[in-house]
Amino acid sequence: MGADHFQVVTTTGTAEEAESLATSIVAGHLGACVHIVPITSVYRWEGAITKDPEWRLVVKTTADRVTALIEHIQRNHSYDLPQVVAVEIAQGSPEYLDWVTAETRG
Repeated sequence: MGADHFQVVTTTGTAEEAESLATSIVAGHLGACVHIVPITSVYRWEGAITKDPEWRLVVKTTADRVTALIEHIQRNHSYDLPQVVAVEIAQGSPEYLDWVTAETRG
């Protein structure tokens, strides 16, 4: 049996895009909460090693919202190839996970 709850992670290039994307996710009931954290990313892109400031978004959601959430991120993201990774939440506070479920219901 799969997990009932997930964390979905993406990054953006600006704080403004992170806030806009987070707001649209919560407003659309695709995620209950989005943490936005400034980070530095080092990666290879088009043959060059690059170091950039980014904003990491961690979305808490339910299993039945993951596909729609990923599609929303891909449609509304400015990157050609945005990172979108979904990680199962194996355990957590039952009260918190119940809140996540309630908040992802329209």
